Amino acid sequence: LIAGRGGQGILLAGYLMGRALIEKGYYVVNSETYSAETRGGDSRSELVVMMGEEPDLIRVRKANIAIFMFDEQMNKYAKWVREDAKVFLDSTFIKKPVMPWREVYSIPFTRLAEERVGNPRVANIVMLGAFSAITGLYDVESLKKAIRSHVKEQWVEVNLKAVDVGYEVGKEYRAQP
Repeated sequence: LIAGRGGQGILLAGYLMGRALIEKGYYVVNSETYSAETRGGDSRSELVVMMGEEPDLIRVRKANIAIFMFDEQMNKYAKWVREDAKVFLDSTFIKKPVMPWREVYSIPFTRLAEERVGNPRVANIVMLGAFSAITGLYDVESLKKAIRSHVKEQWVEVNLKAVDVGYEVGKEYRAQP
């Protein structure tokens, strides 16, 4: 489950993650939901991911992994996430988790995008890089291939830089006890 506000690139993040997972041999079903507002409304991407067989569900029931890019969506969708889930929070906007999830990674994706990449609009891609480093579900090259194939040309280089920033930060978080 990936959730945030409209304008944060949630749907693109879900799509690119799905492409990177397919590259690694997973079967993926991706559904998207967004509000009518183009900026600030609710935005959600749900991926059902399986290895070895095609998923028979098209919606997430209880997520094993959740990524929340804004506090309003964390509050709204926390009940969709298992207690033992891996949860990623954009600590730029979320100060603490609303549930006692077992494994939480609070990483300032938006602040990192602004400070290290020079553009807060690529926080979603910083998140995807960090997610790769922490979970190992897909590798950075699969993600970069998806970016080169599916992102508008004028955004490719900044997105590739964002992946690298996220991956390096993710390695730091993974190494922490």
